[in-house]
Amino acid sequence: MIPASPQPDPVPNLRFMSSPSQIDAAAADSKPTLLALFESEETPLLRYAFSLTGRRVIAEEIVQEVFLQLHTNWEGVENPRAWLFRSVRNRAYNHHRDGRREVASDETVAAAASEDDTPGEVLQRLEAAGFLRLLLAELEEADRRLVQLKYFENLRYREIAERTEMSIGNVGYRLHHILKQLADKLRHLGIDGIS
Repeated sequence: MIPASPQPDPVPNLRFMSSPSQIDAAAADSKPTLLALFESEETPLLRYAFSLTGRRVIAEEIVQEVFLQLHTNWEGVENPRAWLFRSVRNRAYNHHRDGRREVASDETVAAAASEDDTPGEVLQRLEAAGFLRLLLAELEEADRRLVQLKYFENLRYREIAERTEMSIGNVGYRLHHILKQLADKLRHLGIDGIS
């Protein structure tokens, strides 16, 4: 008698799934609608424009102009999100260059610029200052008050301690950690070593 040959196991029903890289590539290839892009990017673009200009009205104007320009050039733009942010930065740069910038005080521009600076360097410093303003606004009230007293009112630790009823050592400790936290956040945003 001939032994029966073993039957192979039935092949399991396999489903082939797309790899994460294939899914990412497909998502990158799909272009969002202009409305979806507006809804998702308007607020981040306004924050970015405000950080560059320091004025809400100017930021709103820049973002509106950029979206109108995107609408006109929609078919030719492959990566609309990157295009929007680049366009906002360019318009803010043009705004500074053309001298149409409305500032709270002329000291801001004077502090950001020296005779040897290029417009790009000035814009980079102003951008860093804008991000710093946003980060300061996110601080807790007590920490923001310490920064205000030390760096805007130029008070000494002793004077700050008297106003806040903190010890001098605690004032120094808190300010050190606040500054370290702000510096880390700026570095995370790609702003480091701007003088």
